[in-house]
Amino acid sequence: MSQSERLVLATRYRLVSEIGQGANGTVWRGHDDLLDRAVAIKELRLPDDLSEDDRVVFYRRTLREARAPAQLRAHSIVEVYDVVIEQGRPWIVMELIEAPSLEQLIERDGPLPPERVGHIGRRLLDALGAAHQAGIVHRDLKPSNVLLDGDRVVLTDFGLAFSSGSASLTKTGHFMGSPAYVAPEVAAGEKATPRSDLWSLGATLYAALEGRPPFERDNVMATLSALANESTPPPQHAGALAPVITGLLEKNPTRRLSHARAVDRLERAASGPRSGRRPPTPRLRLMAVLALIGATVASCGIGATALIVGMMRESPGPSPTAPSTPPAKRDGGAAGDAAPAGAETSTFAVRARTGACRIFVSVPGATTTVLSDETLVKGDARRYAQPRINAVVYDASACDVWVRGHRQAAGAPGERKNYTVSAKPSGG
Repeated sequence: MSQSERLVLATRYRLVSEIGQGANGTVWRGHDDLLDRAVAIKELRLPDDLSEDDRVVFYRRTLREARAPAQLRAHSIVEVYDVVIEQGRPWIVMELIEAPSLEQLIERDGPLPPERVGHIGRRLLDALGAAHQAGIVHRDLKPSNVLLDGDRVVLTDFGLAFSSGSASLTKTGHFMGSPAYVAPEVAAGEKATPRSDLWSLGATLYAALEGRPPFERDNVMATLSALANESTPPPQHAGALAPVITGLLEKNPTRRLSHARAVDRLERAASGPRSGRRPPTPRLRLMAVLALIGATVASCGIGATALIVGMMRESPGPSPTAPSTPPAKRDGGAAGDAAPAGAETSTFAVRARTGACRIFVSVPGATTTVLSDETLVKGDARRYAQPRINAVVYDASACDVWVRGHRQAAGAPGERKNYTVSAKPSGG
């Protein structure tokens, strides 16, 4: 048994055996003697040629950044239990997940089918969403940091790479992180942001589909040169995922897919192909109806123009600025007219007008609580009584919405609507 394997950290974490090594240290299988459970322990090391000042900065940032993910509670994020300083360096104690990484799976089986890659991408977006809302940027998302434990997809090594832009490049002289998966703006020396994590996600999913990341070359400098100067090669095996991959790999971060749009495109890809014809807008539907009426009355010898104009004057429809009216109680009326039971006393209520009614509902706060992230079956209703609600309706024509008991105006097909609702109006 080696000297390290006999080491016990903080009088409770005993190193059992080495699991693997990376650029920044060694991962050990360990045992928590106090709680009698298996753990993973990451021993962090730096190159020997670093100055003492650089080492101090590294240890301080590692300690601070390793504590942050410990506050996250998400199914797709590895759980961090503890951070200890032993033998003058930090050790990260984490949940032990005995499962292969995405990198190992690609090396063993080759490119993965789009359906599985879509599932992996959706779960990784969940992980990034939780982290970004907590102000944490991963900075080193890549296949080796993604574990596949059955259907569970787990993102590891949050904040541990210490690869936040120019400080790591100019101060230490080492490129910290993985050039094949780093966003172009970060490689150019800019600060890592949530948008740069989304680029890394795109490169990771690209590698899962194609067997290698889009700009990987024989060495670091060649990879960085390709990243800076070459166009992103289109994926050849992405199928319905192609719009997601190309959108995430947009080099300009302001044009890159946002988190919400990436989720939407992944879910559209997962739901299967859609008809190429777009549904007519309300204006086009009105014009078609008027044309039909005009043709009918003209064939009867009636002044079609006068009749149509008269109809438009008599039936102007609801004003877009008119206040919403309270919904009727459920009394057997049409599904689109009657309010779902309990809507009058709810902060927010929604009912599916069609099967395309997709919603995301959460409670804001120090930690966001997700209440719903689903597509409702036609006629299904959801009611929420929490004092504060944030909601997204992805197709405003497919859902009927009530806010504090008041029905909201319907939107156009494909129109996305965001709601931020409190139980009482401000000042009321």
